[in-house]
Amino acid sequence: MKRSWQIAAVDDAARARIAVARVAAAYGVAPLDRTRLSVALSARLRRCLTKGGLWRLGLTAAGGSLHVEVAASAAGDEPPWRFTAPCPEPAAAPVTDPVAGDVTALSEALLGADEDTALVLDRLAEQEELVAFHREELHQTNQGVLALHADLDAAGRAQREAFAAERAARREAEDARRRLTFLADASAALTSSLNHEEIVRRLPELLVPEYARTVDVWLFDAEDERGTSAPRPAAAVIAARTGRPQYAAARPGGLPGVDDQPASALHPSRPLLCVPLPTRRAPLGVLTLTPPGERWNPDDAVMLVELTRRAGGALDNARRFEHNRDIAETLQRALLTELPAGAGLRLAARYLPATYGLNIGGDWYDAFRQPDGSLITVVGDVTGHGLHAAVMMSQLRTALRAYAVDGGSPGELLTRLHTFLHHLQPDLYATAVIARFRPGEPVLTWAAAGHPPPVLRGPDGRVRTLDAKPGAMLGIPLHQEIADHTAPLEPGSTLALYTDGLVERRAQGIDPGIDRLAAALGTFRAEELDADLDGAAERILEPMLSDSERDDDVCLLLCHIDSHIDTRVGGQVDGHAGTRVDDRTAGRVGSRVGDARGGA
Repeated sequence: MKRSWQIAAVDDAARARIAVARVAAAYGVAPLDRTRLSVALSARLRRCLTKGGLWRLGLTAAGGSLHVEVAASAAGDEPPWRFTAPCPEPAAAPVTDPVAGDVTALSEALLGADEDTALVLDRLAEQEELVAFHREELHQTNQGVLALHADLDAAGRAQREAFAAERAARREAEDARRRLTFLADASAALTSSLNHEEIVRRLPELLVPEYARTVDVWLFDAEDERGTSAPRPAAAVIAARTGRPQYAAARPGGLPGVDDQPASALHPSRPLLCVPLPTRRAPLGVLTLTPPGERWNPDDAVMLVELTRRAGGALDNARRFEHNRDIAETLQRALLTELPAGAGLRLAARYLPATYGLNIGGDWYDAFRQPDGSLITVVGDVTGHGLHAAVMMSQLRTALRAYAVDGGSPGELLTRLHTFLHHLQPDLYATAVIARFRPGEPVLTWAAAGHPPPVLRGPDGRVRTLDAKPGAMLGIPLHQEIADHTAPLEPGSTLALYTDGLVERRAQGIDPGIDRLAAALGTFRAEELDADLDGAAERILEPMLSDSERDDDVCLLLCHIDSHIDTRVGGQVDGHAGTRVDDRTAGRVGSRVGDARGGA
């Protein structure tokens, strides 16, 4: 279907618009599309009338669409205007154009336009409600998004705060671990020494520069010994008097357990932390520190106070040990024996206390003459260590000398010592070996009670162990008569008496050690033993003790017959054989027991 209209005036435009609206309604164009078509066509026709001239309006219905075209009748620059609307159904009857002056047609057209407008308005109202609904949904969504963003921001802040708290807690834990590790290591370093001067020297080395810029250790008794009194900060004096830590600075430190004091007149620009060095009775000094920076961290200050407390305990223990060691050294020196020697007989001794404890034990050696001129040599070992064993050893040595005044062979003397020890100390035992050199007899008489056997080197360098059956230990609850044994004694012979600390090793027993001693003694020439028996004793100890932990006392007594004399050993005492007491003590204590020497 095709229709066309000529438009030259307003009446032509109105009739053409009414005709197009009728055709659109007849072809089933939807009211909304009809309204769009009518509005767009009215606007185009009004423009054409404004420009003037003759225009042509064409209408074509084909292919399910209604095509409208408005163009100028004469050729010009104005391009055609086109509009297309879908028309789903064909017209049931032909549509006639309104005639001029037909009021009814005009009224119907107006009413039809109003109906279409009403439908558009209804549709617009529906759309407005829908838009309002979606606007409300959008508003609610926006509110939810804003609330979600707020929650996310709060969660982010909470997470950041949690991370910050975790980092702070981790730093605090790491700092606490560092302080505890330092405190443990520093305490171990201080308590590992029993020398108070070493402890005083270590304190600044441990604390500077991480925890203090300077460290001053004020020991009261050390100042008294020097007889001088250096000026001390008032806070240090207060700490010494009250036994409480003091902090001297221009502003309070707020350190836990520390009293605040004004800045020191001696050091007004530097804060001072003065901590007493406590002991069981009273402080023995004051530790004065300056901070590595502006001031101390409170936790560092607590750690420093605790370390000072431990340092005070270490110093107190070291002082006690040194005092007891001095007592032990005095007692040990009192127990040393000047070894006698007859013409042609030389003696050399070595005594090394165990490297643990107070450097004093129950091993002993002795040599003395009997009224008939015989020379008695003895090496013994009282069970245990310390002052008790040393006192018991001294009593046994004194008893042996007393019994020897009445004469008696080595076996008889040991039997009497056994009875004496059993009645004096029923729970204490000892071992001993006695060798007798009698003038005019080329025979060695000896006896042993639970003691390692003597080792005898002949003039030809051959060494044998005198392992005849010994008696039982001295002091055991058993009656016994200890037998004497004899061995030939030629010029150039050397007898070695010793305690088990020289030859016994936990993993090997005692026999391999005795074999090593025999081998070491056999390496000397007779001339070496004649010339330097004391040096020979030293050279025997070095290889024998190279693998020893020195957890037991060591005693060695060498008895040597000069090679150039006859087989009779006699004469009066004319000098002293070489004797030495050594004290290779363990650890860092470095204490010396003493060194006693005599000339042959």
